Amino acid sequence: MSKKREQLLQQSEQLFSNQGFHAVGLKQLIKEADVSLMTLYNHFDSKESLILEILKRREKRYFESLNTASRSDDLSIPHAFTEAHLKWTRANKANGCMFLRAKEEYNSINDEVVAFVEQHKTHLFQLFHEHGLTKQEALRLVLLFEGATSSAEVFALSEVAEELRYSVQALFPNS
Repeated sequence: MSKKREQLLQQSEQLFSNQGFHAVGLKQLIKEADVSLMTLYNHFDSKESLILEILKRREKRYFESLNTASRSDDLSIPHAFTEAHLKWTRANKANGCMFLRAKEEYNSINDEVVAFVEQHKTHLFQLFHEHGLTKQEALRLVLLFEGATSSAEVFALSEVAEELRYSVQALFPNS
């Protein structure tokens, strides 16, 4: 991957995470990433194709962190996933869910972005189920994570983390 492409992806992800997708224009993207408009279009057909690539990369990193956590000998699967999710939330400055933000901003505008987000959420559920949780347990854990991610935008992350851990322990007392 070219250095300029990587620079564009990293800077764009940060901008979209902090400001939203529609709030960031192409002029701001190329200025902040220190690339030309031609460079942007050499690598991406549109702003939406850039957004899709960012979401794919972000999903890959998130799932890698969950899969790494699942190999922990110290914690049960639900607790390991919880700690990985909290670490992810902390590292991303509790800016909410970039995937749901993309769905909100592109609903009725770009079906490909919306479909990818829906697929991402389904993958999360499937990952939990593949690691031994029942469908009901997997859905509950997804709901807890989504709630924690949203709550971390408003409440102190330390409080959200404490309540998420408490809720996971209540749902999985034998873990």
